[in-house]
Amino acid sequence: MADEIKYEYKSVRAVRGTDGLVFSKMQKDGWEYVEKEEGKLRSTLNFRRPKKPVPWLLIGGAAAVLVTLAVVIGAASALSNGHKNEDKPSKPTAAESKKPSTPSTSTVRAPITPHNNPQFAALLKADSCDDANAAFATKREGQEIAFNGSVVNMAPHGDYDTRYDLLLGPGDQGPNTMVGPAFKYDDVSMLDLNLSGKKVPATVNTGDKFRFVAEVGEFNATQCLFYLHPVSTEAR
Repeated sequence: MADEIKYEYKSVRAVRGTDGLVFSKMQKDGWEYVEKEEGKLRSTLNFRRPKKPVPWLLIGGAAAVLVTLAVVIGAASALSNGHKNEDKPSKPTAAESKKPSTPSTSTVRAPITPHNNPQFAALLKADSCDDANAAFATKREGQEIAFNGSVVNMAPHGDYDTRYDLLLGPGDQGPNTMVGPAFKYDDVSMLDLNLSGKKVPATVNTGDKFRFVAEVGEFNATQCLFYLHPVSTEAR
């Protein structure tokens, strides 16, 4: 009984007429044909081959590895317990506990303006379709800009009477603006604009002048529109 051969079995479904190809492939892989079950369109071919014994050398090596790991884990646990008290942070003294904690300081980046950024200053004087628009949008997307400008055009967004598309331009010329990017606020409400100033307007109209602070979005080169996202809008 100790020398009894143990087999592993495998069944392969083949389209009738291709049995020969399956036989050839399986025999090359060491499989022995057992029987065939005929079907209307497919045949099921059953094969077997002797199971390969696992070398005792590999079994012994795996056991040795497990023993070694157990020893290492046990030693690490002992060392951890031995130094547990050393790793505990010491309790602060009464004087230390009364010391005020120092608040963490975070760096707040100031908005880009024509005064602190020559590239933005040049952009505000460039044509709305100039390549400078795409270059600035790519480099500064997500950053805040601030500039004095006016509302060039304003229209309801879709069928809504509380949301708008605003076209903005640098300077004070409103609908007569001839230079600079065609900045656009797309689908915004009056609340989105965060209106402020000495006299906060109830609404916004074409020609109104503001100090715009906005986040840089993408530039649509086909329409020559430079998209912004409003941060604050201060009446001037």
